[in-house]
Amino acid sequence: MASSTVRPEDQDRAAEQDVARRLLDSSAKLSYDPATEVDWDTPLDTDHHGASPEWSTLFGTAYWGELTDAQRKALTRQEAASVASTGIWFEMILQQMVLRDMYAKDPTDPRFQWALTEVADECRHSIMFARGAAKLGAPAYRPRRPVLELGRAFKTLAFGEAAYAAILVAEEVLDVMQRDWMRDERVAPFVRTINNIHVVEESRHMKFARDETRKRLRDAGPVRRHLNALVVAIASYYIVTSMVNRDVYANAGLDGDRARAEARTNEHHKSLMRSSCSGLMEFLSSAGLLTKPALFFYKRADLI
Repeated sequence: MASSTVRPEDQDRAAEQDVARRLLDSSAKLSYDPATEVDWDTPLDTDHHGASPEWSTLFGTAYWGELTDAQRKALTRQEAASVASTGIWFEMILQQMVLRDMYAKDPTDPRFQWALTEVADECRHSIMFARGAAKLGAPAYRPRRPVLELGRAFKTLAFGEAAYAAILVAEEVLDVMQRDWMRDERVAPFVRTINNIHVVEESRHMKFARDETRKRLRDAGPVRRHLNALVVAIASYYIVTSMVNRDVYANAGLDGDRARAEARTNEHHKSLMRSSCSGLMEFLSSAGLLTKPALFFYKRADLI
């Protein structure tokens, strides 16, 4: 007589497939086409910010107090464009890691199909961010060359929980910022639409990244867990510290040297980053990824 006992690994696989099916259903019901949803044709209104001013790296500094309203708006537009450009950089890394992870796996598996759906979302997001940055009147902001090369190595070598936890960090930090920006009527309407699209669609990506991180860590020993905790923390440090390019200040017409000096010591911005990442840090702690060496990098990035 056949046993009716279901093996734990089969139960886990069924649960993972069920999550993927729900994500696919959600994507089918609630996804956007930025080409038609975003108002690309109306000229930029320079009376609007590019991001909530409270999120500016200079907000609360002496320099901020000296800026005119027009200068503040110009700065937040450049900062928002820089964040978008960093998003494109990391989304390209993300796409390659996900495709590599799914290479030669069962295409009938809902997890495989969701992974390709996520890649398709990220392609649309990258194009959306690129058009948004151009409309904000910004140049092509890129991370510094050493960081670009580290990203090249990371997308090639990172696997399992290191890949998915790093994906989660990048998405969570952007998500918190953009939830504020999309509700702020001081922000340009087309930027608010971009942020709303990204927040809605990335919520599914974050669910998948959290589940994959937990799954990959299930059988991880202490050496692997500590190594990947450090890898994720280092990746997070470079992602976060690359979000606002050092050239945004000069491109907004400010004194670049003074602006960078005041931004580096801006306690308001550091506090905002720490408070906004509390949920993310709780997750990383629960997953065993907040080791002492990892904490060093999160603290340096003002995430904790």
